[in-house]
Amino acid sequence: MNKTSDFSFKRKLSVFDAWTLSFGGIVGFGAFVSPGTTFLKGAGLFGTLIAMEIGAFMMLIISYAYGYMAKKFSVSGGQFVYAEKAFGKKHGFLCAWFLGLCYLSIIPMDAMALSMFFRTLFGKSFQFGFHYVVSGYDVYFGEFLTASIALIFFAYVASKNVRIGAVIQNSMVVILIAAVLIILAASIFSPEAKISNFNPLFYPDDRSHFVQILSIVVVAPWAFVGFDIIPQLSEETHFSNGKVKVIMDTSVIAGCFFYVLLTFLAASVIPEVFSSWAARVDALDSSDDFSNIMTFYAAYKIMGISGLYIIGVAGICGVLTGVLAFYVATSRLLHSMAREKMLPSWFGVLNKNGVPFNAIIFCMVVSILTSLLGRHALGWTVDISSLGGAIGYGYTSLASHKYSLAENRKDVAFLSAMGFVISVVISVLLLVPIPGLNNSLAKESYILLIIWFAIGVALYFLEIRKQNFSA
Repeated sequence: MNKTSDFSFKRKLSVFDAWTLSFGGIVGFGAFVSPGTTFLKGAGLFGTLIAMEIGAFMMLIISYAYGYMAKKFSVSGGQFVYAEKAFGKKHGFLCAWFLGLCYLSIIPMDAMALSMFFRTLFGKSFQFGFHYVVSGYDVYFGEFLTASIALIFFAYVASKNVRIGAVIQNSMVVILIAAVLIILAASIFSPEAKISNFNPLFYPDDRSHFVQILSIVVVAPWAFVGFDIIPQLSEETHFSNGKVKVIMDTSVIAGCFFYVLLTFLAASVIPEVFSSWAARVDALDSSDDFSNIMTFYAAYKIMGISGLYIIGVAGICGVLTGVLAFYVATSRLLHSMAREKMLPSWFGVLNKNGVPFNAIIFCMVVSILTSLLGRHALGWTVDISSLGGAIGYGYTSLASHKYSLAENRKDVAFLSAMGFVISVVISVLLLVPIPGLNNSLAKESYILLIIWFAIGVALYFLEIRKQNFSA
């Protein structure tokens, strides 16, 4: 099996299968952890509500371009294909290379989030074997082993018939949604959850409300990465491409609701020793106690130990749906690049199930190795995943603008232009530190960005040279 054409993709994904992949990619560990660590401290309750709605609205604008391009190019590869067809191989490679970093970085980060949830639910039960510290985070062999088992198992699932993975993804998403809804329903009748706890509406510091809201809007590409997975699967869906936009839009709206509702849940329950959720946020630390994950603490106070385990199951399903979704998305992206001779043909090999097996194995190995760095160090790559997402959004919007203008589709051209502007603004905000926004990447993230770019340039010209030599 040496050629990419030995087998072909199988069209077996239903609308619901595609939706759960998209939604599962959006809602990961951040939906449960970020309310306390990022959202409330960044913009408060009302600021987060406004910011996430703005972020969702921006994604809905960008989805017009995706919907238009998915109808025009019904092949796997998504943003990479759109950029290459519209602007040539160099732009296609640039788009795919940074989008690949975005997708690939989320797999080990979600897998390592298991250790955080397991520490919360089971204490030190998984902290055995060798132990070392990276960037202030304690890495234990037992937790690394747990993440590795999850990565191996879901790589196996992703390599099987696409329907098998879809059934598992569907089940986990249903459990995730049901578990969170149970906690939210219980909060309505619990004396522990109080509307009066929602004050203050914004985080009490010297920043303006506008700056606070903008500080959360900046992370929108990271929060909603995953809605764009479906165009990667255009050769495996068993429905018309006209439904792609509806699937993306509904997954974005549902994801926005989840982020906002979990943030409200986190703020609704405050320990008596604190005067407000703001004081509670200021007191959060990096210890493993479940009270430092505000959503988990709220669930515990509302429903007791059963609430803690219910939201724990939801969190675990959230990270595992992310692992499976981005295995699927990254492997299709790598396959498409290999098919266009921008990566070695090894990445393009499909197994008998019509799945890019080698690309999945590559993702698994990279994810296991990077998991050795621990969650804090992996955060450096997640910092720049927003940039990779924004680059993919920008290229798709610009390609859509080009083709829709040529076809005199002024409505699509206008919205695509707006999507491109949004993508550029987000990219600038991510790369240029602005006082008050706390938007600057970590120093290590900038270094990784430069290294990743250099590797991409070298790999691209190596493949071009190989092709020229073969010719």
